[in-house]
Amino acid sequence: MELRTLRYFVAVAEELHFGRAAARLHMSQPPLSRAIRQLESDVGAALLLRSPAGVTLTPAGAALLDEARALLDQADRVRVRVATAAGATTLTVGFLGDSTDRGARRLADAYRGHHPGVEVRVREADLTDPTCGLRAGLVDVALTRGPFDETGLTVHELRADPVGAVLRADDPLARRDRLTLSDLADRRWFRFPAGTDPLWQAYWNGGERREGPVVRGVQECVQAVLWNGTVGMTPLGHEMPEELTVVPVVDMAPSRVLAVWREGDRNPLIRSLVGIATAAYRA
Repeated sequence: MELRTLRYFVAVAEELHFGRAAARLHMSQPPLSRAIRQLESDVGAALLLRSPAGVTLTPAGAALLDEARALLDQADRVRVRVATAAGATTLTVGFLGDSTDRGARRLADAYRGHHPGVEVRVREADLTDPTCGLRAGLVDVALTRGPFDETGLTVHELRADPVGAVLRADDPLARRDRLTLSDLADRRWFRFPAGTDPLWQAYWNGGERREGPVVRGVQECVQAVLWNGTVGMTPLGHEMPEELTVVPVVDMAPSRVLAVWREGDRNPLIRSLVGIATAAYRA
């Protein structure tokens, strides 16, 4: 068995869907399906039961999943130990004003447990750069949100969060249990400065050109709502002051939480962090 094939299998087993697993692995579905069929031939047992709705694990598949995770984890540890011995002992991680995410805290604990000899430096970016300084070479890997221009970058999705509108608690719309973008069409929204990635700007403005105050950071967004009644958007589950409330927006695409690094960068410290983050952010 090759480690690459085991990574393919783990992705399918965790996603329980070939299409989602292929997207996670940044490959097309046919070669992924062929690799899994070859793995089943190699082990002499069916690992997955396929149906139009997705896949389920067979008892043999469940056993292999446990062993494959252990093997891949050990392989990552070996790579990191070798890299550390060669002098690669520091990793700089960029966060998009969101380092308090529970997934990030779980990741910090798990990564330290796996690699106590690695020094992790954290750079928290403001909302004007969704790559957290990655393109400028300020960080090795970014834990951020999409969408943005992905040219020259490798992107791995960790989670997708539904979003809601941030409103003053005394706003008439705050009494609703759900909203649509059309409910907010005549409101002032916060905006990002000129030059901000247009895909990023468009997403947080609901796909429309908006009028409203220009902000750079999370607290500026919060204050714009508190002081001016501006509409903002946030992933559901983020804590807000008691003077504010968040109402789900049902026709806005979820906010994708991503691990991003420069295309072609094979630093094993990054590879290990992304693998650990995949579990930490979905727990």
